[in-house]
Amino acid sequence: MADDRDRFERIFREHFRPVLRFAAARIDPERAKDVAAETFLVAWRRLDEVPDEPRPWLFGVARRVIAGQLRSQTRREALATRLQVGDPGVRAVDPAAALADRDEALAAFAMLGERDREVLRLVAWDGLTPAEAAEALDVTRIAFAVRLHRARRRLERALEPEPPSAAPPKTERRHVDAHS
Repeated sequence: MADDRDRFERIFREHFRPVLRFAAARIDPERAKDVAAETFLVAWRRLDEVPDEPRPWLFGVARRVIAGQLRSQTRREALATRLQVGDPGVRAVDPAAALADRDEALAAFAMLGERDREVLRLVAWDGLTPAEAAEALDVTRIAFAVRLHRARRRLERALEPEPPSAAPPKTERRHVDAHS
């Protein structure tokens, strides 16, 4: 137990500031402190899983803590919006628009090849770091980074709005009043 404590204290001393900087680059400074604290709480609880070079592992934990905070914030904001629907100054979220956006994203995702979908699922849905996802696919980190970059580009293209057609705009018919 003393060895675990010494190891954890060394990891904390050497990596707290980099983890705090990592978090502060992504969210506000106050929440970044919470992220750093929670990251090291996870490191203490899972000390046997912390690799010899802990920085990438700690950054992965911090990234997941940030993602969890952002999900919680989004849920709180959505709840606040739903609760304020009676306030005329607050526009309610249109569920139909949200469904249309979701359907559009799912349709674009479905247009991708299985390889692109799997790469995006591992990172976006399963929450793996690129290094973890590369390990899951049994490819190098560089190969995974290239696949991820290409999959994101293809998804962006699939989400782009269709260019306007070259057909001339319809002319409006006007009713001419015979009594004029």
